[in-house]
Amino acid sequence: MSTVTRYLVMAMRRADFDDAVIEPHKAFLDDLRERGLLEMTGGFGDGSGGAYLLRNVASLGEARAIVATDPLALQQTSDLVVHEWHTR
Repeated sequence: MSTVTRYLVMAMRRADFDDAVIEPHKAFLDDLRERGLLEMTGGFGDGSGGAYLLRNVASLGEARAIVATDPLALQQTSDLVVHEWHTR
């Protein structure tokens, strides 16, 4: 069974989270999906944040560059961490 590398992005809301960033963030995710870079996304049940899974990305550096353009990062409303994730 071969290993596939994906990139798991954890987005945790900061105390000063601004709801105005939600729609731009959703548009960002829609764009990634249209480009074939997003496998799945979802929010945490407790409202603390969410996660999304990048695919078809060449490296951790490229994944981090993509995430740096997320409105959540640009508006500094969430802490985003990218994890290299090997799945089978």
